[in-house]
Amino acid sequence: MANLNGSWGLKPVAKMGQNSNSTGVSGYTMYEIANGNTNVLYQGQPVIPLSTGYIDLTGDAAGGSVGLLGAFMGCEYVSSTTGKPIWSMHWPGSGADSNHPVKAWVADDPLQIFTIATDATWTSKATARAAVFANANFATATSGSTTTGMSSSTLGVSTINTTNTLNLRILGWVDDASNQDFAAAGIGVLVRLNNHYHSPNGAAAAGTVSTTGI
Repeated sequence: MANLNGSWGLKPVAKMGQNSNSTGVSGYTMYEIANGNTNVLYQGQPVIPLSTGYIDLTGDAAGGSVGLLGAFMGCEYVSSTTGKPIWSMHWPGSGADSNHPVKAWVADDPLQIFTIATDATWTSKATARAAVFANANFATATSGSTTTGMSSSTLGVSTINTTNTLNLRILGWVDDASNQDFAAAGIGVLVRLNNHYHSPNGAAAAGTVSTTGI
């Protein structure tokens, strides 16, 4: 039968090693989105640091090809219409009062473990097992729903390889009775970000880390 969950982008689920497992806002770091940024950002979408001091979606021209900073979790801004603060799961690309910052929270720990859905079939558990410790790219990393605010980023099964410049390192998959049909898309894969901006080998803003597949 088909898997039920669909896609959800990068969802924080745990930390590697002896770190405290945290998926709450207290475990995220606050950055800023440029007030005039018209790019829509969705919860669970990978984001990059810009040389201007702001964050943006992957592949944005103002940042160049850089290491991923983490997953966007939501933002707070002041409405240009009502003057009241708004908490949102996604940045709509407009509607903020230019006199106030657009605060954004990012799951940016290099040791953060995420779950992300596959974009295609994985054939069997044996095939999935062989992919553990391999790497992969996103099938898509910038799409999402303005209704739910959630990213629809997925892992591209066809991109799985040993190449260490691919964006995701596969650690396993989620044991979920409602989403265990390996012959259908939507299996929850456990991953961490490769070439993370905050890791020892991360590139500086406007650097040259590969973002192939994004």
